[in-house]
Amino acid sequence: MLQLPKTCYIGVALAALATPTCASEMFANDSQWMLGDWGGTRTRLLEQGYDFTLGYTGEMGSNLHGGYDHDRTARYSDQFTFGSHLDLDKILGWHDTEVQLTITERHGDNISNDRINDPRVGGFTSAQEVWGRGETWRLTQMWIKQKYFDGALDVKFGRFGEGENFNSFPCDFQNLAFCGSQVGNWVGGIWYNWPVSQWALRVRYNLSPTLYAQVGVFEQNPSNLESGNGFKLSGSGTQGAVMPVELVWSPRVKGLKGEYRAGYYYSNAKAHDVLKDSNGQPAALSGGAYRSSSSKHGVWLGAQQQVTALASDHSRGLSLFANATMHDKKTNVIDNYVQAGLVFKGPFDARAKDDIGFALARVHVNPGYRKNARLANQAAGLDDYDNPGFLPVQDTEYSAELYYGIHVANWLTVRPNLQYIRHPGGVSQVDGALVGGLKIQSSF
Repeated sequence: MLQLPKTCYIGVALAALATPTCASEMFANDSQWMLGDWGGTRTRLLEQGYDFTLGYTGEMGSNLHGGYDHDRTARYSDQFTFGSHLDLDKILGWHDTEVQLTITERHGDNISNDRINDPRVGGFTSAQEVWGRGETWRLTQMWIKQKYFDGALDVKFGRFGEGENFNSFPCDFQNLAFCGSQVGNWVGGIWYNWPVSQWALRVRYNLSPTLYAQVGVFEQNPSNLESGNGFKLSGSGTQGAVMPVELVWSPRVKGLKGEYRAGYYYSNAKAHDVLKDSNGQPAALSGGAYRSSSSKHGVWLGAQQQVTALASDHSRGLSLFANATMHDKKTNVIDNYVQAGLVFKGPFDARAKDDIGFALARVHVNPGYRKNARLANQAAGLDDYDNPGFLPVQDTEYSAELYYGIHVANWLTVRPNLQYIRHPGGVSQVDGALVGGLKIQSSF
């Protein structure tokens, strides 16, 4: 049994109510680590340039009403993150040089897979964003970064995902439509978000203190998605490269932080048409192979802006956000996506670190992809949705989420949430789903 110091002898369940005397002890509310500062060792290591982290994210989802399968149940999925960040300036005297190594492990089940979405076509969003890319261990980050010209030029090389730097967005919500880089959610076959990594190079140049431009080259290798290739380092299976470019502006409006992003991505790998064969006829009717395009592309826009603050405390107040992506209609299932929402931090004086979030999203299916499904059913002589062989026609999916983030301690946040998905998977025959969720984020 774990023995705690007498000054901090509390159960984990009472961590939110306890006020230990020192942040260095285990379960102290004002410590950034659940296991404390190890007698000051962690702080000394940080000062010397060594930062070691162990994080945990757990998400529960339950179908309270509606969805494809009305049989109610609950599913749980989670992720462990083991990271180390090295400041080589402090360790070796290499000026403005950093190294990051991160390993992740995911497992569990997702309520969206068979309860919310029609399994014949699946869905677009996910009620548990931490689920995905296989229940496996992965090398998620292995990169070195160096700055030049007094920090004006920033070069990063190694293994990481596009969403780490491009089209980046926080992940406090539990529904995937409001979490992380959205481009990767709608062109996931070429743009690999966390926890998948690939060989990549990113170059950033600071045009001013509030404006920078960046460009990247990322290996497009579908074999990196396979569960058995979590630690693959070779380039075998590479089909081409994804090249994003982005402009990021971070102004202060009346002293309040904002961030605005505009970007474009281009893939030089071959991509299949969603409707036509090599002769320009519907492949579902001709039986021919879907024709190939020589490239794939899309754009994104993103905005986050704090609009209010409580007195002089800028850590509390209302922030608004919106994101949109648009994709190649010839080759991509989703042709456009939009979302918007708000987050209010510190809603109550007694709960100054809690937050409330609400967001709405719309995911729209490419008309060519819809037509292909209709023609496939026509070719098979099927017109009954309830026939197991029928291919459901997907159109537009809408999602909404409301959460309340309880700041239990600096090392623990718990976010109960309520989600509603209308036309799950874009299938109008599927009942709108009400999902109860719980997201836990902790640092050990």
